[in-house]
Amino acid sequence: MNNLIHLDSFQQFRSMLINLLVICIIFYSVLLLLVYLFQSYLVYFPVKQLVYTPKTALQLDYEEIIINTQDKIKIHGWFIPAKEAKGTILFCHGNAGNISHRLESIHIFNRLHLNTLIFDYQGYGQSEGKPSEKGTYKDAEAAWNYLCRVKNIKPENIIIFGRSLGASIATWLAKDKSPAAVILESSFTSIPDIGTKVYPFLPIRLVARFEYNTSSYVQKIKCNKLFIHSKNDEIIPFSMGEKNYELASEPKQFLTIYGSHNEGFIQSIDIYSERLLKFVNEVLSP
Repeated sequence: MNNLIHLDSFQQFRSMLINLLVICIIFYSVLLLLVYLFQSYLVYFPVKQLVYTPKTALQLDYEEIIINTQDKIKIHGWFIPAKEAKGTILFCHGNAGNISHRLESIHIFNRLHLNTLIFDYQGYGQSEGKPSEKGTYKDAEAAWNYLCRVKNIKPENIIIFGRSLGASIATWLAKDKSPAAVILESSFTSIPDIGTKVYPFLPIRLVARFEYNTSSYVQKIKCNKLFIHSKNDEIIPFSMGEKNYELASEPKQFLTIYGSHNEGFIQSIDIYSERLLKFVNEVLSP
């Protein structure tokens, strides 16, 4: 009798475990499906409303521009001229907000006597469309073409600058162009690498729909390169910036700063501005 009771209890326990396992598998499968379908919401965080302009926040004159991409999407941007300009920055911003949230950087570039063209990706700010990996590449290429064809600025007078997600977009653009230099701030190696770090319990490499393979692109860039990364970056590991630097060919430089992912360049403003000035003078010297 006791054996029958024990056997029945074991069978109930085994049935409970099987049911629990099935529930876990279903939950895990649904989670994977959601991650696959809604990845864009994990990569892009666009904000439509512009909060400030260079004029209202910095008292800087600027041109409001609309650029047509290759697939006829209108993207919005600002061209901010600098007095006695040494060259021009093509600014590829990060994955959140819009161009109106990058005024601190615009101010820094302006004080370094650099014109700035900053643009919003599709779906950001006043730009049309929805963001996508191919779309962001087309947006950056359209901005480059605008500088070269409309503004008649020579490639050797353009520095491509990218921060965070924008660093990957900047490397993609620079690999096929001939700018004076590329500045990559807070760069990651690839989206699957970041996803694996954030979600170690998921097979990110199997379900990833985005690549942004910075490490691959950076190896194809021939011009001068400046890598900037904070030791305290809580979003993109410092080691990823180091990895991209190691993979890049000469000439290249690395600047270590301190502070958070979004505020590091402000918290390290003295060394940051000093090194930018030195680098700009080197790559844009007559």
